[in-house]
Amino acid sequence: MNEVFLDTETTGLSFKEGHKIVEIACVETRDLVATGKVFHKLINPKRNVPKEAFDIHGFSQEFLKNQSTFEQVADEFLDFIKGKKIIIHNAPFDLGFLNGELQNIEKEKVDKNFVVDSLEIARNKFPGTSNSLDALCRKFNIDISRRTKHNALLDCELLREVYINLLGVKEPSFNLSAKKEDQKIIKDKSYNKNIFNISEREIKQHREFLKRELKKNFY
Repeated sequence: MNEVFLDTETTGLSFKEGHKIVEIACVETRDLVATGKVFHKLINPKRNVPKEAFDIHGFSQEFLKNQSTFEQVADEFLDFIKGKKIIIHNAPFDLGFLNGELQNIEKEKVDKNFVVDSLEIARNKFPGTSNSLDALCRKFNIDISRRTKHNALLDCELLREVYINLLGVKEPSFNLSAKKEDQKIIKDKSYNKNIFNISEREIKQHREFLKRELKKNFY
């Protein structure tokens, strides 16, 4: 099963209070390795954007009014996530908005059984500490210098790195003692060190390693 890292930006904190989605991003992975498939849409919320929300993500009402509405992108979004494990940081927040929007246009809701909340994993692993995305990036030495504003697509990419660290599979060990015919060693003169081209067999071993870790944590 492929995974999807998902994030949204909104006009406020509660869909029930009339706030709406202004950005949706999804990054697809297979065994936590990016496939290159991305769903990313800016959304016209058809309402004003409070200053507090604008200060967070930088999307103004004037800018968003020329974007697609949620209804116009809903089918494409549902097709993208269908049948995939969905990883969200603080899932109740994003699901509250997504399922509220979907219910309003009489579309199927996101199935919670496919959702993994990385915030819950972090809280179990690091109880009593801040487990925001920024805090976890700092904890795992992940570069967040690009995160001057909240951006759903960038946050998906950061979340993937955080999630890999939470599972403890950031540095899977390749078998560098494999047969010589499986490897090709190149001398990189500029760095004065050997670089190993990873073989197809080692890539397969890497994927199998990640699958075992995923099953250990979630099945």
